[in-house]
Amino acid sequence: MTQSQALDMLKTGGNVFLTGEPGTGKTYVLNQYIAWLEAAGLRVAVTASTGIAATHIGGMTIHSWSGIGARDHITPYDLDQIVSREKTVKRVKAAQVLVIDEISMLSAGTLDAVETVCRTIRESSEAFGGLQVIFVGDFFQLPPITPRGEETRYAFEGRAWAHAQPLICYLDEQYRQEDEMFLSLLRSIRKRQVEEDHYTLLSEQKDIAYEDIEPTRLYTHNADVDAVNAGKLKELPGRSRKFQMAATGNKQVLLGLVKSCLSPELLELKEEAMVMCTKNNFEAGYVNGTLGRVVRFDADGYPVIETADKTEVTIKPSTWDVIEEKRVLALIEQVPLRLAWAITVHKSQGMSLDAAEIDLSKAFVYGQGYVALSRVRSLEGLKLNGMHPNALKVDPKVGQADERFVAASAAAEREFEIMDDTEVSKMHEAFVTALGGKLPTAADIKAAKAVTPVERVKKESTLETTLKLLKDGATVEEIAKERKLAENTIWSHVEKLVEEGQLNRADVLRQTEKLPDWDEQYERLKDAIDELGTEKLKPIYEACNEEIDYGVIRVARLLYDMQESEQVF
Repeated sequence: MTQSQALDMLKTGGNVFLTGEPGTGKTYVLNQYIAWLEAAGLRVAVTASTGIAATHIGGMTIHSWSGIGARDHITPYDLDQIVSREKTVKRVKAAQVLVIDEISMLSAGTLDAVETVCRTIRESSEAFGGLQVIFVGDFFQLPPITPRGEETRYAFEGRAWAHAQPLICYLDEQYRQEDEMFLSLLRSIRKRQVEEDHYTLLSEQKDIAYEDIEPTRLYTHNADVDAVNAGKLKELPGRSRKFQMAATGNKQVLLGLVKSCLSPELLELKEEAMVMCTKNNFEAGYVNGTLGRVVRFDADGYPVIETADKTEVTIKPSTWDVIEEKRVLALIEQVPLRLAWAITVHKSQGMSLDAAEIDLSKAFVYGQGYVALSRVRSLEGLKLNGMHPNALKVDPKVGQADERFVAASAAAEREFEIMDDTEVSKMHEAFVTALGGKLPTAADIKAAKAVTPVERVKKESTLETTLKLLKDGATVEEIAKERKLAENTIWSHVEKLVEEGQLNRADVLRQTEKLPDWDEQYERLKDAIDELGTEKLKPIYEACNEEIDYGVIRVARLLYDMQESEQVF
């Protein structure tokens, strides 16, 4: 399946498992979809199974988001405790789409716990409480951590997965590896068809083809990595330059963000140090995993690296953040580099390495060898030092499940191919409008992609700007035009400000002054809300014969809820 086909399926609002081999662009498609959702005025919760993965996509761990913490199952008592936490309840109720990245490292029990929390808080028997849920990842990657003696239970084996019944979008266009022989080897591992010729091929990888670039050594243990990097840096002559990480935001969230960032809090470099870029910056000319050698420091003191293709790149500070409902909870800034003589296999997940020296003699879990090998773009950049007899083995359960995923993806692709573009577009619009959003234009999507975390932090809070304009008597329509934002975005601001108590009934009523036939429309809407509730807009819209604008419905819903909760007084 192509990236564009997968994106079309995501936009229909169904639950989806977005998967594919490393290098097929899963994160790229995910980021495209998140930008589309935000441009449509919808609220997406972006999470991942690990802190490292969360930093790649600007989200938080699924454990923190759902409130389950380190649990891999929850008791009725645990559930009572979780649903009593105001922040967790607000977060889960506010979301309309839930993304869970690196799903391979989430156990079935943990995913079941998350789903139970969502259904309980959202008071819905639907899967994940009616959220659209997007699982992203590849089960051939690192598996969940399982207590010794217990069988690994993958996310796809649990009740929550079965309840969600995700469409399978299996990406098959390769963007990382261009070496056909190497691709054939990796696919043979996935299909559990490794033969003697494959071991022979790997045994011949004694050196890499790049001059002046040392390969990054991949180890299975942190102690090996720390010892190699510290020793190599100490051997270099000359004075070191130190770069201290800057941080702002919620202290607890910051702790997790700092811990999971691939760049250290204190980065120490010298000329001739081997380094690795830890973020994607296509404009500057590097990606997460680009290797280089520090050749000098520029006039501002920033490192200039020479990459494998002899290109010089100045590496300036970058940011990592945790965002919730378009609000930055925590932000760190650091030069996006780390020493690269060595790194763990675990931390390499999600990277595309130019060159790697791999020791698989201690590979002790299914998939570890595959993860390490699939980080490298070609055999030219691979040097292999050791091989455990089980290093290329994958879990038979994963292999069998993958066969089912491939078949299901092909079936979904065929089903969508017989639809014309108009039919698919109508499905996209139906999904967005059902959640109170508006189908975004190309300009809306471009604007959503353009806003960086730094801009979000440095500029005046978008909520505060909307609040000021509302207090000055502006309508939602006027604010949207002035701020060049979608009206649905401004309405989401209004709802958030009401929730936080910064807007009262009189403020909301001002929005009705310029609405024609407001009193008559409100009576119709009130009757519909009495019967259907306020959770979803579309049923109310349909109950009024699709004659009342969604903006008017949102005003009525706010006033109704405020009255019900006695905020009127």
